[in-house]
Amino acid sequence: MAILDNYLRPRMTMQRIIPMVLWPISIMMILQRSIILAVNGDRTDDFAPVYQAALRFLNGQPVYAENLDTVDPHYLYPPSGTLLMAPIATIDPERSRWIFIAASVVALLACAYLLARLFGFGARSWVIPVIVFFFFSTETVAHTLIFTNFNSFVLLGMLAFLLLMRSRHDLWAGVPIGLTLAIKPVLAPLLLLPLLNRQWKILVTAIGIPLVLNIVAWPLVVDSNSFVTRTVPYLGEARDYYNSSIAGNGAYFGVADWLVVLLRVAFVAMAVFSLWFLYRYYRKTDELLWLATSTGVLLVTEFLVGALGQGYYSMLLFPLLMTVFLPGSTMRNWPAWLGVYGCMTFDTYYSEEWRSFGWMLEYNKVTWGWSLLMIAVFCSLLFRYLDMRRDGVASLDGRPDDTLDEGRLTNDGPGGGGGRDSVATVEK
Repeated sequence: MAILDNYLRPRMTMQRIIPMVLWPISIMMILQRSIILAVNGDRTDDFAPVYQAALRFLNGQPVYAENLDTVDPHYLYPPSGTLLMAPIATIDPERSRWIFIAASVVALLACAYLLARLFGFGARSWVIPVIVFFFFSTETVAHTLIFTNFNSFVLLGMLAFLLLMRSRHDLWAGVPIGLTLAIKPVLAPLLLLPLLNRQWKILVTAIGIPLVLNIVAWPLVVDSNSFVTRTVPYLGEARDYYNSSIAGNGAYFGVADWLVVLLRVAFVAMAVFSLWFLYRYYRKTDELLWLATSTGVLLVTEFLVGALGQGYYSMLLFPLLMTVFLPGSTMRNWPAWLGVYGCMTFDTYYSEEWRSFGWMLEYNKVTWGWSLLMIAVFCSLLFRYLDMRRDGVASLDGRPDDTLDEGRLTNDGPGGGGGRDSVATVEK
């Protein structure tokens, strides 16, 4: 009977079952998101203004002369970005857009591989199909493809930067983040990380590349001064459409200015404490957890507190989400993942029966998602700190604490078992 059982019930490990289930589903999702949804497009087209700006640049025409008072997507890249994006206008717009979509899909697949590598998983690991499935299930990836935005390449540059930074290839680490900064400076807050980790050489290339490219591009763009006089002031304004930052959300719903300021200050304070705690207790004991979590904290704070935060920026939080595989992760609690749902879900909440309620949920879900994610990370770290103080472990005079060991931080907390780790009882 045992011999017969080998034929009737062949054994398969979960490492084989998970890829077998997720790869065909993921491949079909990739094809549907790229060939159908992305090619179809939507009401928002982020590619068209970039293409038109590149075309004007190649023809020696003004690049920054568009009307910024409309709600249409605007061209906001600096002259260095104009120089780098110019090749897209060497062919017709339709084929150029299709090639850009295809390149974005390839970049996302490369991101899945680099993210797995960053956390120690190989090319044949079951984790990669899980990452790919999760990527293409989210609104952030779907709308990046549908709107044909540059975000996929920003994520690729960020992951290459983190990998090279961890492996101490400092000058090379600055190259990918420097190229993204030359086009879209959304990753600028991450330059704090090599500064804190005393990897000064990263800043040479990270700052030098966009600086040199702007010096080269400045005389080539006929109205480069308009970027400073018109575009930069516009970037500092909190517009009340397609903006999920606190200021943008407040402007759309008519929230009082004092409350907007209070909320922004509160989230900055949460970020300062979180970055301090992560730097003090994790940088030397678990550099990957410090690096990935600090990256998430810096970016969520930028999205919430800055002038512009758009929902598809959430893909830059994938390294923070991936820390769930690490002991001591601030993502090991349900409120954090409720926040992830809010800022990454492809679900819509428009309701025919409850119009006002559905409209409010739809227009607030990204802001609430980022906020809940930030609060969950902050509370997780704050409760650890309070437990350490209670048990006499944390040094309150600011000196290094030799009594604090890695195991007590990354496993069950002081005294073992339970403890407070977030806004709910969670696994440490």
